[in-house]
Amino acid sequence: MKLENVAAVVTGGASGLGAATARRLARAGARVAVLDLNGELGTRLAGEIGGCFVSANVADEDAVQAALDAAEQAHGIARILVNCAGIGKSIRTVDREGKPFPLDVFRRIVDVNLIGTFTMISRFAARLVAADPLGEERGVVVNTASVAAYEGQIGQAAYAASKSGIVGLTLPVARDLAQSRIRVCTIAPGLFLTPLMQAMPDEALAALGRQVPFPNRLGDPDEFAALVEAIVINPMLNGETIRLDGAIRMGPR
Repeated sequence: MKLENVAAVVTGGASGLGAATARRLARAGARVAVLDLNGELGTRLAGEIGGCFVSANVADEDAVQAALDAAEQAHGIARILVNCAGIGKSIRTVDREGKPFPLDVFRRIVDVNLIGTFTMISRFAARLVAADPLGEERGVVVNTASVAAYEGQIGQAAYAASKSGIVGLTLPVARDLAQSRIRVCTIAPGLFLTPLMQAMPDEALAALGRQVPFPNRLGDPDEFAALVEAIVINPMLNGETIRLDGAIRMGPR
């Protein structure tokens, strides 16, 4: 799919991987709606890229529908959806004091990361099925999983479960939407220099980077965004999860 003048929606688009993706899609000519809960960062980025900001909680179906309405009103029906919204928290299944993982926290992580991703996909696609194709396709979805889907570390039970769920839904949803000419792919990033990482000391960041076989560093968010762009413009990429991780395989810690 060509990006020029095409409407795109990026969830979690105010910072990190989502912001890098919003910038790259906008540079390629897309009209980008930035969906996020951080109004300050989201509004600033939308102004920077000539897009629009919409406040949205992906775990709330009504909020998702309202956000897609607002994005469509601003830019027309969205043809590209990039799901970057996500949360995580490191908690052991049973902590050192014998307390079990709080189920409300587990549910919240799964609700945002997995159910939120599916809610966005299904509601985005439902709007597209009656739209005219652009060439041979109607739209493209790119989700964000994690290498934790494959090698979840200590304390990542909820996060890894939510991300492996995204990996698991990629192929069946791509098959579901094939008749509507909508593609679905997922990226599973490794260690990237996001705002969460930037809060760490330089020495700790360097140590993390050394874990990556090659290139021996943390990933740049624009490298993630470059893969999003490559997926969007290549019609044969469908139903696949692509690891973007410099060949890292995470240990227990």
